[in-house]
Amino acid sequence: MSSETITVKTGEAAAAVDIVAAPKKAEWKCPLSDHHVHREDVRKVWKECQEESFWYRALPLSMGSMAVTGGLIYNGVWQTSKRFGPFPKLLVAGILGFAVGKASYVSTCRNKFQEVGIEGGPGSGPWAKGGSFGPFNKSGHGHRSCHHVCEECKKKAQDTPAEQVKS
Repeated sequence: MSSETITVKTGEAAAAVDIVAAPKKAEWKCPLSDHHVHREDVRKVWKECQEESFWYRALPLSMGSMAVTGGLIYNGVWQTSKRFGPFPKLLVAGILGFAVGKASYVSTCRNKFQEVGIEGGPGSGPWAKGGSFGPFNKSGHGHRSCHHVCEECKKKAQDTPAEQVKS
C-alpha cells in the first residue's frame, strides 16, 4: 500500500487551489491576457496585414492569373463555354489567384505579429493544433486555451463546498 495524504479544502481556498494548481500548457497564449500587448497594436498589425496582403499579393496574382487565362482563351488553347463564354474560367482564375496571394502572405504577417509580441500570429491559435477548435475546445478554464475564467466556471468554483486535493 502507498500512503497518500488527502487534504480537504473549502470555500475560497479550493477555488484558489484550482486556479493556481491548473497545469500550464505550452499552447497558444491569449493576446487579451498579455498585459504588454495592446489591443490597438494588434488591431493595427491585423489591418496592415489585410491591406498589404491584398495590394501586394492577392490583387496582383489575381489579375495576373486572369490575364494569363484570358490570353490562353484568346489564343485558342482553352475553349470558351458555349453558354457563359470566357467568364467562368476567368472567375476561377481570379479566385484562385486571390487565394494563393493571401495564403502566400501568411508568413510575413506571422513575423509582424511576433514583432508586436504575440507568438505565432494568425493561424496559430487553439484551433490550429487540430482536434477540437474554438468554443468547442474544452481544455481548461473558459473552455479555451486562454486562462480567462468564464462566469460558469467561476460559479462552479464558488458552489463547490469541499474539494479533495491529493498531495
